[in-house]
Amino acid sequence: MSAIVLLVVGLLAFLTGVMIYSRFIANKIYQLDPDFITPAHEFQDGVDYVPTNKHVLFGHHFTSVAGAAPIVGPGIAVIWGWLPAFLWVVFGTVFAGAVHDFGALWISNRHKGRSIGTLAESIIGRRARVLFLLIIFFLLLMVNAVFAVIIANLFMANPGAVVPVWGSLVVALLVGFLIYRTGAGILLPSIGALITLYVMIWFGEQVPFTLPDLIGFGPTEAQLAAANGDASVAAEAARLDGQRVGWIMILFAYTFVASILPVWLLLQPRDYVNGHQLFVAIGIIGAGVIMLNPEVVAPAVNQNIPADASGWFPLLFITIACGAISGFHGLVGSGTSSKQLAKEPDARYVGYGGAIGEGSLAVMSIIACTAGFAVYLSRDVGAAQGLALWQQHYGSWEGATAGAVTAFVNGVGVLASGVGIPESVAVIFASVVVISFAATTLDTAIRLQRYIIAELGVEYNVKIVQNRWAATGVAVVSCALLALGLDRGAGGMRIWPLFGTTNQLLAGLTLLLVSLYLIRKKRPVWVTMIPMTFLLFVTTWAMLINLSRFFSNNQIMLLMLGAAIFVLEIWLLFEGIAAIRRVRAETIEGPAPQSVTDRLP
Repeated sequence: MSAIVLLVVGLLAFLTGVMIYSRFIANKIYQLDPDFITPAHEFQDGVDYVPTNKHVLFGHHFTSVAGAAPIVGPGIAVIWGWLPAFLWVVFGTVFAGAVHDFGALWISNRHKGRSIGTLAESIIGRRARVLFLLIIFFLLLMVNAVFAVIIANLFMANPGAVVPVWGSLVVALLVGFLIYRTGAGILLPSIGALITLYVMIWFGEQVPFTLPDLIGFGPTEAQLAAANGDASVAAEAARLDGQRVGWIMILFAYTFVASILPVWLLLQPRDYVNGHQLFVAIGIIGAGVIMLNPEVVAPAVNQNIPADASGWFPLLFITIACGAISGFHGLVGSGTSSKQLAKEPDARYVGYGGAIGEGSLAVMSIIACTAGFAVYLSRDVGAAQGLALWQQHYGSWEGATAGAVTAFVNGVGVLASGVGIPESVAVIFASVVVISFAATTLDTAIRLQRYIIAELGVEYNVKIVQNRWAATGVAVVSCALLALGLDRGAGGMRIWPLFGTTNQLLAGLTLLLVSLYLIRKKRPVWVTMIPMTFLLFVTTWAMLINLSRFFSNNQIMLLMLGAAIFVLEIWLLFEGIAAIRRVRAETIEGPAPQSVTDRLP
């Protein structure tokens, strides 16, 4: 089948969702009010609460939620075939993910910009707030660990991406200064920044940078030689191991600084420029598909699933999180985006539209990993070998998780060559896209982790972590320890199934909060209740499968982490069911004395 079919069907479905379904939700369900005073205006402080142009805010929100996950998740999930992955991305985005993101942003805006974790106390109860905060803490821990490993691996595999990625930070700082301190417009500085980035991509190809093993954390040559009997292989493995550790430590040192800077200085301008970059990337991939018309050689439904991979149900729905529906999006929407919303109607454009943009990227990832990557694999041996080589790459679950980014980057390299971009440059371009989005998510997630740690400090009266410097330090150190704790970062992608499960669990619980609020407001609730019920069902099932796998493979760290999250989930679900009963009773009989829902605005 032609990849053009997937491209056209996917984009038309997303356009329909934006034009029809999102308008229905905005007018009939959430009932957006243009006169509502948003938290950005009410609590404006120039650091976190900053009324922001909706296009700039869209760039921040879009690139913060996109990250690498809508690339990696679909890149892994196509192991079951392209059809299940494609259907979940399209229907999941339109009817679940975009509704969730829109709802999280809207409900936070209505509650003074409070985070989802804090809202749980008002809507469900005090215990729920603590449970929510703990689940969020674990999710952000895994998000930051996984994305740091992905970025480190990409820097190692694509040294030409180092200069443009780090150079873009300087450019973003200049853009932020021009926009907010000199009164320059938004469009011209951002376009200039984008052009500068592409010049740096060309320069990066000419001057690749490889980080030496200066850290000394790699295993010794003697240790590895004893393990495999090959001293040369041992030396190279030791060098790469030390390189990965070095990059991970540098990345977390950077996020410490980035997450405490005012949002206008780095976060907003960088995200706005990256938003342009993402649209360019989607345009290049789409144009490449049209020009080359590659065949989707991967099977629609893979009948030869590797022995170490389970069936697609229910694991598909937690493997593709971002790109369909993701609890992390609710954290961004309620953690940073709601504090920058200038007008409430902008929530539709930022929340629903941001999810649609991410779904589009996920569709491009599916095409790149099933069509473009197959062309890349078969170009030296003939198209007839494309399917066999693709099946070889996806011959194991571990290979699929470790090689998802490789499949995307090389697939984009081939597709970009269809519009005249040299493949070597296109590969660096694709790497920069993935790294930029992953780094943006890393910045935002560390900032959110700081908020959560500070809130837990208030809850348990631990004053030292209520300081933003100390809270950021705890966030950075804990995430770095998890990233390095699995084979010094080499096994970081083992976290992905647990990350996906926790992510979807949080999305279901966020939809529960929005549903409770809608019940209180006596508005139709099926829009959020249907995806919530489905999501909580499949994630609970998937968590049990993951726990069984961790136990069988003797993965003690992941088993303990997963078990803790599972206990929190079940406890919070019972709290949520009790809250639904209370709210329904109040809606029918009138509010009960001392009800927690009396505090809802």
